[in-house]
Amino acid sequence: MTDSIVVENVSKRFTKQYHRTLKQVSVAMMRRQQVTNTFLALDDVSFRVQQGEAIGLMGLNGSGKSTLLKVVQGVMAPDAGSVRTRGRIAGLIATGAGFHPQLTGRENIYLNAAILGMSEAETNRKFDAITAFADIDDFLDSPVGYYSSGMYARLGFAIAIHVDADIFLADEALSVGDKPFKVKCMKKLQEIKDSGVTIFYVSHAAGSVRKICDRVLVLEKGVLGFDGEVEAGIKYVKYDDESEGTDEELGSEI
Repeated sequence: MTDSIVVENVSKRFTKQYHRTLKQVSVAMMRRQQVTNTFLALDDVSFRVQQGEAIGLMGLNGSGKSTLLKVVQGVMAPDAGSVRTRGRIAGLIATGAGFHPQLTGRENIYLNAAILGMSEAETNRKFDAITAFADIDDFLDSPVGYYSSGMYARLGFAIAIHVDADIFLADEALSVGDKPFKVKCMKKLQEIKDSGVTIFYVSHAAGSVRKICDRVLVLEKGVLGFDGEVEAGIKYVKYDDESEGTDEELGSEI
């Protein structure tokens, strides 16, 4: 089969700043205190994803999941290694990413769709479907700066899923929505998967990963600690029965 994503020996380093102002930095340096520190968000990560696979990316907070998605999408460049992808990439890697707070929801649909590679004609054709999925008609002509985090997610996800893509990325986009919205999104993700699109899905929800994904990757402090079967991956990361209530409720409805 054809490789959709190839990540080879990827590392990404960040610098942590301990002090914000010049005065604080100067005082710390005079006291011979540490001013900055570098850390590896991704450390020599390698894997391949075949076209049509649905990958669940799991790990504790701070393990490097969002950084890996941004590197795959091309938003960030790795400091070492390489990433190769095939086809158009779409998805939602941050709630409200690409939105301008002073523009209306209507205007931001066109702006965000353009960022994701859609032409104006394509957006015009899909506009009604996008707004119907987002279900924010009463606020469509209000500035998105007044939207709640849930409304941001609804609109951002609605735009992303209507992009004709070969790879779909989702980074906890569903965590801020209510249950009916989550169920609707999971059904749509299943449709996207059934169409042959590669899915890269970051989630702490074991039930959702079981329903959508064919394989699980687990990051541990920037290192790929597991790559294999879904159930084994969930056990590896120790997402056990304490979170199964809402997950299984959600899973039973998709």
